[in-house]
Amino acid sequence: MFSIVRLVLIISFATAFARGADVPITEDELVRHTQELYNAIAPGNQAPWKRYFADDCIFSYEKGRTLDKTRLIADITPMPAGYSGAIKIDNVQSRIIGDTGVLSYDANETETIFDQNLTARYHITDTWLRRAGEWKIIASQAHRYYEDPVIGKIDPKKLGDFIGIYELAPGQTRSVTAEGENLFDERKGKKEQLFPETSNLFFRKGVEGRILFRYDDHGKIDALVDRRNNEDVVWRKMK
Repeated sequence: MFSIVRLVLIISFATAFARGADVPITEDELVRHTQELYNAIAPGNQAPWKRYFADDCIFSYEKGRTLDKTRLIADITPMPAGYSGAIKIDNVQSRIIGDTGVLSYDANETETIFDQNLTARYHITDTWLRRAGEWKIIASQAHRYYEDPVIGKIDPKKLGDFIGIYELAPGQTRSVTAEGENLFDERKGKKEQLFPETSNLFFRKGVEGRILFRYDDHGKIDALVDRRNNEDVVWRKMK
């Protein structure tokens, strides 16, 4: 009789365990695990990163590097003296289907470097995979949100140097004009303000890249350079 009861209990426990193993992970659990990862960065605690990343994971981040788990873990080191920071996640979306979970979210970073405060925003998508009952990240990819630089100052008397018509090819021109102390770039009817970053380097709000004006050997502007990801498209000044 005792053996039968024990057998029934073992079967019941095994059945319940199997059913529990089939229960998909929740968004709240993924968020909790993910925040645990980011909380571990500043002190250089590698344990959560070893626990939640699969041995064959792919980790790609905003600087264009792709790491395997060994190199990823090696990057988790304590912040140097005089540095502190934190990362908090929000704007979470998830898709959990069977043994796969996708968590997409913003990561808001604050950092202090010897009493100077910095911030950055990233968007990250992690793919979690359940293997042998354990959920681990198999792939992660991060992008940094573009942010405009701080507006600098320029001598209004220099604006006249930049005014003119610039040509890329026959029939392809853009004009630079000034209104008061503001500089504008217009091409094909689209007019945008150019905001100074330095004396001859400008940006357009919400547009990644820079506009710079090139001086020739005589100190005159001879070209407008549209710099995109460190590659230049040169527009020659016509008049």
